[in-house]
Amino acid sequence: MDKAPNNRASLAKGAKDIAKEAKRHAAKNFSKAVDQASDEYSAHRSYNRFHNEDEEENNYNTYTQPDGHYADNAANDEEGASSDATEGHDDEDEIYEGEYQGVPAYNEGKTKDGQVALGQPVSDSVKSRKELENERQADEEELAQQYELIMQECGHGRFQWQLFFVLGLALMSDGVEVFVVGFVLPSAETDMCVPNSGAGWLGSIVYLGMMFGAFFWGGLSDKVGRKQCLLISMSVNGFFAFLSSFVQGYSMFLFCRMVSGFGIGGAVPIVFSYFAEVLAREKRGEHLSWLCMFWMIGGIYASAMAWAIIPHYGWSFSMGSAYQFHSWRVFVVVCALPCVSAVVALTFMPESPRFFLETGKHDEAWMVLKHIHDTNMRARGEPERVFTVNRIKVPKQLDELVEMQNESANPVLKVLFKIKAELRGIWLTFMRCFNHPVKDNTTKLAAVWFTLSFGYYGLSVWFPDVIKHLQADEYASRVKIHNNERIEDFTFNFTLENQIHRNGAFMNDRFIGMKFKVVTFIDSSFVNCYFEDVSSVGSIFKNCTFVDSFFYNTDIDDNKLKSSKVINSSFHHNKTGCQMTFDDDYSAYWVYFVNFLGTLAVLPGNIISALLMDKIGRLSMLGGSMVLSGISCFFLWFGTSESMMIFMLCLYNGLSISAWNSLDVVTAELYPTDRRGTGFGFCNAICKLAAVLGNLIFGSLVGITKAIPILLASAVLVGGGLVGLRLPDTRANVLM
Repeated sequence: MDKAPNNRASLAKGAKDIAKEAKRHAAKNFSKAVDQASDEYSAHRSYNRFHNEDEEENNYNTYTQPDGHYADNAANDEEGASSDATEGHDDEDEIYEGEYQGVPAYNEGKTKDGQVALGQPVSDSVKSRKELENERQADEEELAQQYELIMQECGHGRFQWQLFFVLGLALMSDGVEVFVVGFVLPSAETDMCVPNSGAGWLGSIVYLGMMFGAFFWGGLSDKVGRKQCLLISMSVNGFFAFLSSFVQGYSMFLFCRMVSGFGIGGAVPIVFSYFAEVLAREKRGEHLSWLCMFWMIGGIYASAMAWAIIPHYGWSFSMGSAYQFHSWRVFVVVCALPCVSAVVALTFMPESPRFFLETGKHDEAWMVLKHIHDTNMRARGEPERVFTVNRIKVPKQLDELVEMQNESANPVLKVLFKIKAELRGIWLTFMRCFNHPVKDNTTKLAAVWFTLSFGYYGLSVWFPDVIKHLQADEYASRVKIHNNERIEDFTFNFTLENQIHRNGAFMNDRFIGMKFKVVTFIDSSFVNCYFEDVSSVGSIFKNCTFVDSFFYNTDIDDNKLKSSKVINSSFHHNKTGCQMTFDDDYSAYWVYFVNFLGTLAVLPGNIISALLMDKIGRLSMLGGSMVLSGISCFFLWFGTSESMMIFMLCLYNGLSISAWNSLDVVTAELYPTDRRGTGFGFCNAICKLAAVLGNLIFGSLVGITKAIPILLASAVLVGGGLVGLRLPDTRANVLM
């Protein structure tokens, strides 16, 4: 009697074994079908094979519905149409080969070569790391060819133009950030009473923030995605840029601008990587060049806003003497608007489909590509056209050794551990940029980025400073000098400007509601004088004596009384902070106008580079533009007037912009997708480092000599152009 139940149990066990064996055979057939499809695609370079289901010897799941849902075939019908989430479980929830069973031991979970579990990748436990990397390289090459065909089917239309304007706003924010530094520097340092020893830190610290930001955000975009990283980096920039307009202390202002620069540093590497990955080969060079125009638009926007806002102090307000909100702070707020607009618009855009494929997210990539296709087809008036791609090659995903963190650990420690893991991943990806075959390209690109940035930013600082130096010489030549004058019982209620008073005697005089603008009193005496509502800019009293004098609501303090004596005199309700005015200040308008012209001068170069990028090639344009820019520097010998220097500035900017555009295109195309953000971020970090060095070196040579800046700029630009000509031509390449 006991044998009957045993026989039934044996029969049930045998049936289960037969079912398991049938599933194994189905897995083998599925693997053969996948391998056959891959081999046929490699031979014919076409993905048409993947959607001809009727010609397949073995059925397998494909995307067949235009709305992006799965159409399960016979394999799933026999198992009750089970979904991918439940595949691998029989009725009694028993485990079979291919189902995830946790982290296996060394000898557990190994499968035979070529054997797969249904819906799971091939077991790689018996393969070396080198073999796996070679397989991934082969998969990436195959994906590059197939992806190019897919983008051609998707077409170039409404979606690309939408993304073009959204990413353009982000790139515009980068241009605004660069120009904001130069425009607010004089006002901010004067408003916050920054001594000469601290002057100039604002320009350098913003570029340093952008340098670290470019490397960090560019590397992180290869880990977590283009859209997500760009959203976070732009949000950081917008928040701290807005905050910097309200802080009163110079050190806090520096910190906010540094973090703001750190955020915007990710714009350039991510924007070009993102946009390049949704463009077909024949459109990439031209449209990436058009995208560069937004950097110019950012410069024009910043110049125009500075011209319209900063000189008008009627836009300012104050809360007592402790809180001052001058017009330059309004300008900082206005310059944050493009960044805010970019963040809002970017939330409606999808992630890069190429990034999804590189990280093994086939379904998400397919949905984005279908969205691109359908958007463009609807815009063309062909909504009935169906996205025919069914299966896309996904590169082999290599496992990484990750240190596990205890779930019960402190939340702060978890955050620190996560940051440490991400930084380690960024560093490992960065080191791969120096592996074959991109090692030489990385070195050459870094050299070209450094030389072009050093020459461009160095001369960009040197040109305006030379113009200011010429203006200062002309202004000083018109100074009025008064010696041994004696003035009694006189009321000064007007502005004194550009004057020097030596050995003067002022007795019983009244200075009421007036201004000293660049006025110097030397060895002068003021006896029984009355000062009320007096403002001074660039004025000092050196070795002067004040006797029985009264000061009310003035900004005359110890900083302006150099080695002077104050005898039996009193100060009441002195103005706090550094007072500044732009009333009738021609030089302020002139500086903004010069920058506006210099930025506008790149428009012809932008148009020419966009139209010719795919015709004459990236390298010819890069090398030719840098060499011509270097040669144009020699014309600076003839810059003896303001008008001539402005013309030289416009000529140099117009010639160099083609080099910038072609360098952006080449950098985006030379790196493979899994390192594109990191490589571009590294090159852009080198660019910002060169900008800091260029500002320091060229700025120190203003008014000393012309020979060194001219020869130095010419040498680095010509040398960088020659190195750029040795880069590989990417015009005919698909995006790896």
